[in-house]
Amino acid sequence: MPTILGIESTAHTFGIGVVCDGKILSNIKSSFTTEKGGLIPMEVAKHHRENKERIYSEAIEKAGISEDKIDAIAFSQGPGLAPCLLVGIKFAKELSLKLKKPLVPVNHCVAHLEIGRITGAKNPVMLYASGANTQVIAYASGKYRVFGETLDIGVGNFIDTFARYAGIGFPGGPAIEKLALSSEMIPSAYPEKSSKKIFTKGNLIELPYTIKGMDVAFSGILTNLKQKLDSGKHSVEDLAYSLQEFVFAMLVETAERALAHTGKNELLLGGGVACNSRLQEMCRIMCAERGAKFFCPEKSLLVDNGAMIAYTGEILFKKGIKFSNEELNKIDILPRQRTDEVEVSWK
Repeated sequence: MPTILGIESTAHTFGIGVVCDGKILSNIKSSFTTEKGGLIPMEVAKHHRENKERIYSEAIEKAGISEDKIDAIAFSQGPGLAPCLLVGIKFAKELSLKLKKPLVPVNHCVAHLEIGRITGAKNPVMLYASGANTQVIAYASGKYRVFGETLDIGVGNFIDTFARYAGIGFPGGPAIEKLALSSEMIPSAYPEKSSKKIFTKGNLIELPYTIKGMDVAFSGILTNLKQKLDSGKHSVEDLAYSLQEFVFAMLVETAERALAHTGKNELLLGGGVACNSRLQEMCRIMCAERGAKFFCPEKSLLVDNGAMIAYTGEILFKKGIKFSNEELNKIDILPRQRTDEVEVSWK
């Protein structure tokens, strides 16, 4: 039963988790935030450097183990922001040399999928919705293959960019979800013969719906949202509500197509945007209508975190995928590594 320490540092979060025999012993993190504006990679990297030792100590203490019980150090190799990834790999190599333990490089996107095993999912299609990544992924013919993805920006970055334009800080996703719940409810009457009235959940404003085959695009929707906000004719609450309804419907449509194409009957939701309760609800409804099973990890495992790196690292370590202290110079960050470039030799 190996004990693996995992380091996550791809973007705004620096996290460290400890896993033993598939059980999460600790999952500690610190995330870079702002009250206004977005994230600047060098500032985020500084945040990681300033917090890494504290996060490490807290993770070890929470796990209830001593350093010598760690069997390997797993770290997020990519994709991600290079300055942030560098903080993670440097710290991982320092620990490897200090503890004389091997390193296990982990693809961040694959980790989001592998942690899904903890929910009971066996062979799912994953709708991966995060800041920089928006992909529909499934295992087929020896690899995790991308069946659909964003053609421009990730859904999380899209939401954050609109939030920033509207004067909201980073991250924008939670604020947009909260604003959407405050969207004005507009009554709409049935035909005149009926006295009944129905209410929509919010004031739905028409936005572009951009799906191209199995892929999606958000830049045009972002421009449209900015124009509508600038016009002064629509409240930010109504725009937030409409953003979610249109964009999440696009994501669920591509996920359903992937289920049909692959013949799989499990949908796994992953990534930070998956914390959104409306997206979860849409996925749950779609799966119920298809007779498919829906899986979604708890929020602490949806956002970027060290536990998913450690969890995936343990799977790889057990298959002999590791680098000794003498091989550290062979390992580097891979900021642009794609999910479908990873050789899945552990399955």
